[in-house]
Amino acid sequence: MSEKIRVLYLDDEDNNLNSFKASLRKDFKIITAIDALEGLKIAETEDFHVVIADQRMPGISGVEFFEKLMKIKPDPIRILLTGYSDIASVIDAINKGEVYRFIDKPWNLDQIKNAIINAAEIYFTKKELKDKNERLVKVHSEMNQFVYSLSHELRGPLMSISGVSKLAKMEVKDPEIIEYFEMIDSATIKLDDFIYKMLDFYRSTKIENKVTEINFKDIVESQLESYKSKWGLDGIALSVNIIQPELFHSDDAKIRVILNNLFSNAFKFQKDGLTSKFINLSISVENKKAIICIEDNGIGIDEKYHTSIFDLFQRATQKNVGSGLGLYMVKESVAQMGGQIKLISEMDHGSEFTVILPSLPPN
Repeated sequence: MSEKIRVLYLDDEDNNLNSFKASLRKDFKIITAIDALEGLKIAETEDFHVVIADQRMPGISGVEFFEKLMKIKPDPIRILLTGYSDIASVIDAINKGEVYRFIDKPWNLDQIKNAIINAAEIYFTKKELKDKNERLVKVHSEMNQFVYSLSHELRGPLMSISGVSKLAKMEVKDPEIIEYFEMIDSATIKLDDFIYKMLDFYRSTKIENKVTEINFKDIVESQLESYKSKWGLDGIALSVNIIQPELFHSDDAKIRVILNNLFSNAFKFQKDGLTSKFINLSISVENKKAIICIEDNGIGIDEKYHTSIFDLFQRATQKNVGSGLGLYMVKESVAQMGGQIKLISEMDHGSEFTVILPSLPPN
């Protein structure tokens, strides 16, 4: 501990103050006060790591002094000197003064020296933890800004490339040149999807719930428009059934993460050549719970992967269409909203994911 420990010692007897200071000044920086008023005045201008006070003092007891001190300087670790046994004072010291340790009077030099060192270690540990927490809050805030700024800065140029490509295809007739622009379009779409995936990953794992009123019909309609624009959904029988007779509160962004990834999987893992492809989406809200079910008749998931597919970067198929993030994000979003997810799936017979979410108290 490179910094010399600073100790405030409060006692109403001059002899005790002088003896304490003379015995410990080589090891610690000792500051003394003859009564509570002087101690509180010192606390307004001085910083210290450990505070030691006698319990029995005229006017204000040691516990009462600690109560007042905590409003001025809550961080120093408090030690109470007691020359008598009083269970009521002990309880008050713990509950009101948040005392770290009791030492009987007359105190032993080695005992009180060790008590000060141990108390100071707690002080510095708590301070380090507090500083780290403050840095984490700052980093979290900066990361939020960075992620959204980065996504905006990346998507802007991507949309420009896509727009120029579309215009160029209208101007040229050569099939080979058009094919090059199709390749550009394909690459920009993949990169744009990846950016969205990263935003969803951040929303589902790093951001606390932002609870609002949820209208599942509106959410699903807007999502389906996006899916149809992106994938077309031609050749897939799509069934949607939403029953919401009561209000429901949850995190809109996380619900969209869940729907996006489950629906994306249901679409991407359809069986090639199958003529009767289907995706069924049902949502029912009752008793302050939402039950979301997405069923497909795609390639299915082998039973041995039923648990591991929710892990980060895990895949249950060699079909190279996913990043291994989707179901992990679903699991994280569901967990953060206090819900649960269930899977029923069999190879070559499709999959059924059921998500149960509780209605959350509004922010």
